[in-house]
Amino acid sequence: MSEQSAVTVLGLGPMGRALAGAFLEAGLRTTVWNRTPGRDGELVERGAVSAGSAEEAVAASPVTVVCVVNYDAADAVLRRDAVTAALKGRTVVNLTADLPGRARDSAEWAAEHGIGYLDGAIMTPAATIGTPDGVFLHSGPEELYAAHRPVLDALGGTHTHLGTDTGRAAAYDVALLDIFWTAMAGYAHALAVARAEGITAGELAPFAQGIAEILPPLFAEGAADVDRGAFSGLDNPISSAVSSMTHIVHASEAHGIDAGVMRAAEGLARRAIAHGSPTDGFLRITDLLGSRR
Repeated sequence: MSEQSAVTVLGLGPMGRALAGAFLEAGLRTTVWNRTPGRDGELVERGAVSAGSAEEAVAASPVTVVCVVNYDAADAVLRRDAVTAALKGRTVVNLTADLPGRARDSAEWAAEHGIGYLDGAIMTPAATIGTPDGVFLHSGPEELYAAHRPVLDALGGTHTHLGTDTGRAAAYDVALLDIFWTAMAGYAHALAVARAEGITAGELAPFAQGIAEILPPLFAEGAADVDRGAFSGLDNPISSAVSSMTHIVHASEAHGIDAGVMRAAEGLARRAIAHGSPTDGFLRITDLLGSRR
């Protein structure tokens, strides 16, 4: 195999193991290392090379893919003198989730030490890695992304380069996970209210899926509204949304269920009405978030 067919993976949690497994499946010479020993057994059986140290691991390949719990963990490995020295002239593709500012800081550190740096985000579960269902976002120097695209393609799925601002992939990641976890918190709250009313989670789930199917066109329409600063509430004015939210708050608290999240949303909607119009759409609150008005 050519040198370009070699890759190193640092971090062997569930996602890191999935990444390394996909590289092996694609025929790349794959070197692996994990701070806590013992997680590479199955990968070694499949042909991976187990490195004795992080510096040995990064020296084995022109590109190192990092996937650990956060940037504190990544920095603890990459910014050790021996590892930093071994990385000079090579490229790091950091798929660790963290803040956009941390990604930009890492890019500056890498440039100071002669290290190529791409940041990225994985938007799908570990089970999708190596399949057409994986979704990867990348940001950083375009020529670096193009040079290592063949290695990234071994992970399957779709890969999107979002631009040269290194923090952009992390910004997308945070925004998209905001949708996911807010939705999951809402679903958990809905299940608690339903249970208090004698409705099982299984009974509610099909109808919950129907609610989820309503959202994609609303996302597209709402994005257009936000971008042009026009918030039509013709079909569902914010005054109607406040009424629905109030019902949810009262129904929850009647059962002793914490309604803090919905009270916060209701409060934002009422502020939007006070500073705009009751006929505006709900996404008018976008203008208020972060504002002290």
